[in-house]
Amino acid sequence: MFETSSIPSGTLKKSGARSISGDMVFRLLTRIASAILVLIVAGILVELLRASWMSLEKFGPGFLVSRDWNPVTQEFGALSSIYGTVISTLIAMILAVPVSLMLALFLVELAHPVVSKIVGGAIELLAAIPSIIYGMWGLFVFAPYMADHLQPALQGAAGGLPLFQGPPMGIGILTAGIILALMVLPFITAVMRDVFQMAPAVSKEAAFGLGSTTVEVARSVTVPYGMQGLIGACFLGLGRAIGETMAVTFVIGNNRSLSWSLFDAGNSIASTLANEFSEASEPMYLSALMELGLVLFGITMVIQIIAQFWLKRMARQTGRR
Repeated sequence: MFETSSIPSGTLKKSGARSISGDMVFRLLTRIASAILVLIVAGILVELLRASWMSLEKFGPGFLVSRDWNPVTQEFGALSSIYGTVISTLIAMILAVPVSLMLALFLVELAHPVVSKIVGGAIELLAAIPSIIYGMWGLFVFAPYMADHLQPALQGAAGGLPLFQGPPMGIGILTAGIILALMVLPFITAVMRDVFQMAPAVSKEAAFGLGSTTVEVARSVTVPYGMQGLIGACFLGLGRAIGETMAVTFVIGNNRSLSWSLFDAGNSIASTLANEFSEASEPMYLSALMELGLVLFGITMVIQIIAQFWLKRMARQTGRR
């Protein structure tokens, strides 16, 4: 063994100086990167406010609850776009979260390692598919299937409900929600799987040693341990779904009417921006579209704030600070 005294003091001083210098550079770089990120977000907000100021002054808070959208009369409102965004995203999360949870538990608790690796790779591949491919597949393959099979079946099973009224056209808010569910499912599943894999093996083995079944171990050990990550994965998928543009534009129908029926065509904030931004020649028209973008930005920020508060609250409740 080497004694510390045998190492020249000058070498120790130089090594310590290099370490301190490296720490200072690293700390400076991380602070600069954080500041740049904050400045980018602030810059986006300022630009949206500047570009939408004309619409903000004219319509005020009534913009959020108005159903008008008439470029000829220069009357604009965001209600139909907000409605379509919220409903399609809600459908996507209702469908995607339970399936993602079951898939993640299967990959971690039940599947053979080879099967888990293959299925996990396929899920990650789904996440890499561009959104426009989902939109084209939804329009040319899934929408006809919806019109011919799924929508008539839903009408036959629950035709009395207002949610399933109207002609089965294939495209509409329900179709958009299902396509969104397919798009966010890989993201949510991948995060849940990684979180569940971090559950302490000793705790799971102890539960098995006490006679618990796989389902009981998953319910009592794996899921509670990864609950924070599970909630985070859901909010990640929610953020992905609420701002999706091209896939929704292909299949939602781009109609501004408000209807209880999920079969009817609708629109979202993102699809409105994609369809009409190139046609906005009038200043007020462009300003209204920018205000729609500001609304979407605000919704996203609110979701992130709620997610952070929720995760912190869960951390306090579970003793993880």
